[in-house]
Amino acid sequence: MKIRGVAYNNHRREFSVRARRRTYGFPYARAEPPPAIGDPVVSVAVDPELGHEAFTYSTASGRSGTVHGDEVLDHNRDPRYLRELLLYELTLAARRRVTGSLFGRRELARRMRTSPAQLYRLLDPTNSRKSVDQMLVLLSVLDCDVQMRVRAGNGRRKAVPSAPPA
Repeated sequence: MKIRGVAYNNHRREFSVRARRRTYGFPYARAEPPPAIGDPVVSVAVDPELGHEAFTYSTASGRSGTVHGDEVLDHNRDPRYLRELLLYELTLAARRRVTGSLFGRRELARRMRTSPAQLYRLLDPTNSRKSVDQMLVLLSVLDCDVQMRVRAGNGRRKAVPSAPPA
């Protein structure tokens, strides 16, 4: 995530991070070191040395910290970020299974009914242009059982009331 702008609000005790499509809130309590009530934030700026993917802040006492954009996306549970994180974890699991597999990569590609080039793309952890479906097919061919779990949240978000039935 490229950060376009960042502001701070000592009253609300949060940073306001502006990205390309939307603005995200990030509480001071999640920053390291966390700004205290007696040590408020006095300056904040997007960090060009980190490719505009993080911001740096300073407090009145001179302490400073850096927050990466991934931390902001994780706190806000951004769906795109969560998808990429899921794909990354599935890719790492597939790579571990491929190295211990009895099958060669060409045989895996044949069993998946795809090309070896596509298999290499699926095994590339930097490639985010693949689908969860493709990863599940690969893991199935590798004889893996993938289980997804849905849990109740930790109360950070308020439930949206549903409309009454008509």
